[in-house]
Formats: sequence, structure tokens, C-alpha cells
Amino acid sequence: MMNSQTTSMTNVATAMIANLEPIRFDAPDVAPKMEVVADWTKGLPIFTGRRMMLRELVKADAKSLLSMLRTEEVAKFISPPPTTPEGFEKFVGWAIREREAGNQMTFGIVPEGCDQAVGLVQVRAIAPRFSVAEWGFAIGSPFWGTGLFLASAKTAVDFAFQHTDVNRLEARAVVQNGRGNGALRKLGAVQEGILRGSLLKEGKYLDQIMWSIVAKDWYQAKAVWEAPVIN
Repeated sequence: MMNSQTTSMTNVATAMIANLEPIRFDAPDVAPKMEVVADWTKGLPIFTGRRMMLRELVKADAKSLLSMLRTEEVAKFISPPPTTPEGFEKFVGWAIREREAGNQMTFGIVPEGCDQAVGLVQVRAIAPRFSVAEWGFAIGSPFWGTGLFLASAKTAVDFAFQHTDVNRLEARAVVQNGRGNGALRKLGAVQEGILRGSLLKEGKYLDQIMWSIVAKDWYQAKAVWEAPVIN
């Protein structure tokens, strides 16, 4: 796993492979060549909704992300995030470069009344032409249970299905991560099985649940959500 105290985020982003959950702060050393070209590679859109905004990360988010994602309750089930504002700034720079290359999109979650992001939703291609992608999330504990994450995740996932060639979205969550698994279930993800010993965390191997959402199921569910109510 990465040691962000001694290794720069830029080097880690291209030098390591890790099973990270629920958000990825680095990249495989040999990323699959992506042939997809889309408008989002030039810049992510800004989404505004009830009490939230979803937008691309900026370097000014570094301090708020550090304070939100380094807490014990948030970091418990994820790979170690950067330990300094500078580390998060490098992560933001990496995320932008990867978006420009068409490899991934990372949205910042900004609650109403705030200027900086308090969480992330990331969708990362793991097969050519973005046909299969892995997605994950992390959000500060003060915003747990507010509905902010579910609204943000639904928006990001829907954007990915509509604006890439993705057919299958995968997510992993540690078995003991009840909140994360519950959120995936609410979003319509299907539990496929247990990945035994798939995450190394603080010297221990943890089991993860593999979840998936496929395009057909997503659009069927979306049709139900958006159906008009007839009295």
C-alpha cells in the first residue's frame, strides 16, 4: 500500500497497484489503453441539485478533503489517503490528467453553503473503451445520513452510463462496512459474491463484497424513478 508520507502522490499514481475501497488514490502502473474520446475529457460538467453540487475537483479542495477523509471513521475501510494538503493537491492534478486521457472521472461533492468538496465519487475504466469500470466513493462523516452521498452518486453513475461506453460498473466494499454496502444496495447494485482476503489494511487481509450495476438494469431502474405519478 502507498506510504504518502514518504512518496509523492505523482509517483504513486503511476507506480503501484492496490485494491482500494471505496475510492482510489492511485493508478495501475500499466493502465489499459483507452480509445474513447468524449466531451467530458475536456472538463467535467457541473451538476446542481437539492442542497448539493457535483463538480470536478480543484486544488482549493485539498484542505477540506484532508480534514474530511483523514478521520478515523472515514479512513477505517479505505486505502490511506494523502496526509497533507500538498498530497491532495497532487491527487487533484493526477485526477485531472487521467480525465484528460479518458481513463477516469472524479467528481467532488460540495454541499450547499460550502465552497470546497467534502467527498468524492470516482469512476475509473478497467477495460478498453471504458466498457467496464470500477467506481467508489468517500465522504466526510458529518454528512453521513444526509442524503448527500446518494444524490451525488446517482448523478455521477448516471452520467457515466450516458456519456461513456460502460456496460458494467463494479464496486468493492469491505464486508464489515455496513454503511458502504447499504449505500450500494440503495443505488441498485447487485451483490455478486465475496472476494476473500482482497484488501490489505494495516497488516490484515479483509474480505470484500463485489457489487455490480449493468447498463440495462440501470436504465430500467431509472425509468421507474422518473415515471410520472398518476393520481
